[in-house]
Amino acid sequence: MSERSLDIRPLTPALQQKALNELNEKSECLAADIAALRAWLLKQPHLKTRQSDQFLVNFLRGCKFSLEKAKRKLEQYYTLRATLPELNQHNFVDDQRLRAIIRLGVTLYLPLPLMEDGPCIMLIRPGKCNPQEFNLTDLLRVSFLLQDISLISNDNMIIGGFMQIGDFEDFSMAHLLQLSPTLMKRFGFYVEEGMPMRIKNSHFFNTGVIFEKLFATIKLVLPAKMVERVQVHGTFESLCEAVPIKYLPKDYGGENGSIEEVAAKTEQLVLDYREYLLDEQNYGVDEKLRIDDASNLGAVYGIDGSFRKLNVD
Repeated sequence: MSERSLDIRPLTPALQQKALNELNEKSECLAADIAALRAWLLKQPHLKTRQSDQFLVNFLRGCKFSLEKAKRKLEQYYTLRATLPELNQHNFVDDQRLRAIIRLGVTLYLPLPLMEDGPCIMLIRPGKCNPQEFNLTDLLRVSFLLQDISLISNDNMIIGGFMQIGDFEDFSMAHLLQLSPTLMKRFGFYVEEGMPMRIKNSHFFNTGVIFEKLFATIKLVLPAKMVERVQVHGTFESLCEAVPIKYLPKDYGGENGSIEEVAAKTEQLVLDYREYLLDEQNYGVDEKLRIDDASNLGAVYGIDGSFRKLNVD
């Protein structure tokens, strides 16, 4: 395959430079790197994966072009998704709850990343959902679908990383009581170990006593590295010292679109990727066909919840 035949989005100059400097990307080697990863996948009867150039290069980028790490990451990506049946439901794309949650601006990717080559920014506002109408699993389902879209469409997320801003205004005990620590643990582990991206800081503000109870649970179940990257801001001014206000939505005095505008564009984005998301149900892991000595999903997690290293040679 020649380099010209690769079906990969051109990077912006800033992201191209970052990929070269930090991810070891070499344009003259892309075709060979992708071909090597695809050839390995074809020898894995238990893995049915997407094999487009764009999908595979994103895993290579997320692993700094280490072929062995990319193999392991793909294994972990599909294996861990199988542990999340509550979220891995792509027919949710046609559910009215998804559209309602997006319109409320509960989970949105903002249009501007943090600087040209910086991380994409995800805004969450869990308190804006009526706990009588929606539960936290619904919110995580929306996040799961939007992550799937961003994985294939958002170069800043793959190269620059992922940053989260959480506004916990109106977050109540009714919201907290919906929390499933087990689901949060599995989801957090999947994001850290399965997604081919670098997780940056999470910035939470408008917190209160109920959030403190939530955070106490989060610290117990999420991976330690994720917890270490959480910054809780006592004031809006403190948040803006960490994240320049221009990168916040207009609703907060910033320049990063209004929540209404971003929600409308997100709803359209989901419609644009509807067939892609529905097609996702055709991919995954069949443990019965695995030819190495890795056993079932319980073994993958282990009793202590840690990911067991898989044989990917």
